[in-house]
Amino acid sequence: MTLRTLILLRHAKAETPGELPDFDRSLTDRGTSDADAAGAWLADERLHPDLVICSPAKRTRETWQAASVALAQGSPGHGAPEVHYEDQLYYGGRTEVFDLLRAVPETVRTILVVGHNPTMSEVSALLIPDEQWDGAAMEMKTSGLAVHTSEAAWSEAQPKAMRLTRRHTARG
Repeated sequence: MTLRTLILLRHAKAETPGELPDFDRSLTDRGTSDADAAGAWLADERLHPDLVICSPAKRTRETWQAASVALAQGSPGHGAPEVHYEDQLYYGGRTEVFDLLRAVPETVRTILVVGHNPTMSEVSALLIPDEQWDGAAMEMKTSGLAVHTSEAAWSEAQPKAMRLTRRHTARG
């Protein structure tokens, strides 16, 4: 069987909501630094996505951009992943994340989803099988990463079906 890896990344620290629409909020300087640290951590852990599914909001796109630069610098020789910007990651919730996962081709081994809370925390908590669940809070901080693995096909993505193998909060 093929081991499949799902990496969930909550966007980095963004500007306080002001007069701009929420969708257009940018990362703060700290957020850019933390997103860079997230990419460096992915490189250090040898976690190279084949596919990135990213919310189209400005702060998630900027998070992926900073993380991708650090990931590429930390792991030369790996090609750039395919990137899809999906409205469902901004306008939807956990159900839409599972729908997106189920639509991924079976040839993809590692997916990185860059999204928002509370959805990223909820999906991570929902994925944990009963035998691994310890009842602990699964709240992901900004630039938080959760890595889940399973041998099941993406088309079978469902709650309680992917072990949590690593958690990390990137700080630059």
